[in-house]
Amino acid sequence: MGAGSVAVVVVGDVEVPSWDLYELSIPCTVFGKQQSDLADPWYDLRLCGTGGTARENTAASGFAWRSPYGLDDLAGADTVIVPSVPDPCVEEGRPLPPELITALRRAYDAGARMVSLCTGAFALAEAGLLDGRRATAHWMHTGQLAERYPKVDVDPSVLYVDDGDVLTSAGLTAGLDLCLHLVRRDLGAQVANQLARRMVVPAHRPGGQAQFIDVSVPTSDDEGLTPVLDWARAHLDRPLTVTELARRAAMSPRTFYRRLQAATGATPLQWLLHQRLGRARTLLEATDFSVEKIGELSGLGTANNLRHHFLKQLGTTPSDYRRAFPGTVQGDGATRRPHGARAARGTTPSSR
Repeated sequence: MGAGSVAVVVVGDVEVPSWDLYELSIPCTVFGKQQSDLADPWYDLRLCGTGGTARENTAASGFAWRSPYGLDDLAGADTVIVPSVPDPCVEEGRPLPPELITALRRAYDAGARMVSLCTGAFALAEAGLLDGRRATAHWMHTGQLAERYPKVDVDPSVLYVDDGDVLTSAGLTAGLDLCLHLVRRDLGAQVANQLARRMVVPAHRPGGQAQFIDVSVPTSDDEGLTPVLDWARAHLDRPLTVTELARRAAMSPRTFYRRLQAATGATPLQWLLHQRLGRARTLLEATDFSVEKIGELSGLGTANNLRHHFLKQLGTTPSDYRRAFPGTVQGDGATRRPHGARAARGTTPSSR
């Protein structure tokens, strides 16, 4: 579609928390700073507040902004972005401003491309723009989004979803991934890649947000299971069967299966897989062991089997995961940083 006007919605009559300022700054940085040497014309950015036009808005964080644009200006934009909505609207179900919902519907009907970052998906969903569509949000809120809007096909595993004229992203830095994707769609890969280099970020990150989610199954509240589950966690490197775990718990396999599922919401095999994935993630972050060694220590077997489960459950490979989460490494008694300057500079993007 080429560069056009981008309207960024700011809920002006509610304080903008410091946490949400990050999402707000992303479209301002990508679309608001002129890059005429990359593409001319560049985007025309407008901040549109819900609290009326030409109004100064000051948050408790000290952030203040003034804009001549209001919700009526959304209908004239080529792209409308909702970076976030107030926490009470997500956590407590507080209604969003009805004038915002009306303005979003009008903008869509007028042909605007609709985009949400993080919890902004709740606004698009409330406007009915996500009905029957695949969408995402920050993984901490995708459960609430799916429960509140059952007509939306919520995918918690991806960084962003491009459904043509409606796009949604996960939280925080995933919003940058989506905004760079918009530049790539509008102005081409070369422009998007050059812009990413100027921002010192990957033009495209491998994997989805599943790699950032804590996949461990909740600890059991069943005190009778605690000793055997603790024992299993300490022996993940050996073959473990339901029969053996049930015997150690002094239960029949059927009773053990039923009680573990009732206590954790997972079957024994699911519980073991999540524990082993958790162990593998810890070893990738904290040691310089080879993928083959980590497969053995976590009980996932061969390196190929470890890669298979990582791709299926986390949407990334063990090597890409290790590069994404570099830390102080301990291996064979030595402690050192694993990837040197390469970790600080980032990694070469690859396709998801």
